[in-house]
Amino acid sequence: MQVDGHPALELDGLYKRFGGPWVVEGVSLAVRPGSFFGLVGPNGAGKTTTLSMAVGLLRPDHGAARIFGTEVWADPVPAKALVGVLPDGLALPERLTGRELLNYTGLLRGMPKPVVAERTDELLRVLELDGAENTVVVDYSAGMRKKIGLATALLHGPRLLVLDEPFEAVDPVSASTIRTILQRFVAGGGAVVLSSHVMALVENLCDQVAVIHRGRVVAGGTVAEVRGTGSLEDAFVRLVGGRVGGDEGLSWLA
Repeated sequence: MQVDGHPALELDGLYKRFGGPWVVEGVSLAVRPGSFFGLVGPNGAGKTTTLSMAVGLLRPDHGAARIFGTEVWADPVPAKALVGVLPDGLALPERLTGRELLNYTGLLRGMPKPVVAERTDELLRVLELDGAENTVVVDYSAGMRKKIGLATALLHGPRLLVLDEPFEAVDPVSASTIRTILQRFVAGGGAVVLSSHVMALVENLCDQVAVIHRGRVVAGGTVAEVRGTGSLEDAFVRLVGGRVGGDEGLSWLA
């Protein structure tokens, strides 16, 4: 298993389509260890498809994905041991409690029972889910489901986190806690890849960013390089060809 001296995540010419036009068309990017990397794009740009291929949830039609130098599709077991994943719209075992879900996840990964128990206690406490640890997941709110999903991604101590809209439906207090966890993870040498529609969030958290549009990376680099003299939101709208102002039509609302 390769680790040191390699990018935390490297995507090399990924392509994917579902019977029609390319959804992802030649996406290449590299995320270094110790980096907080933002992936942004409009709805339907190919972000979720790209991230799914990157972590082994969706097989690409062409191209390769490597986690710390290990090919995700050629050598999936060691590659997936290094990554924690929070997909958008994560499906969870609905009839397990929060504690049972973390215990099940840890044992499924082959972790020792005492380690699973210790980390479960800590994650439930830090993410403020200890009061709902015996509540079945089906009764969790959207924000609670997001937090328990993040806990499953963190449980095995990964070196890379790939998070698709991790702050969606999360209250401000919990969001602050999650930001602190992720910033400490990066400060300790881990890498985070975060997909979000909230440009201010990406601008404040990330040091690197890539803008994806119609399945292609149209801009990438440091946040400062991509945003230029304006805000990241201004640069994003310019890059994807959106209109600013919204002053056309809907006269009947005036």
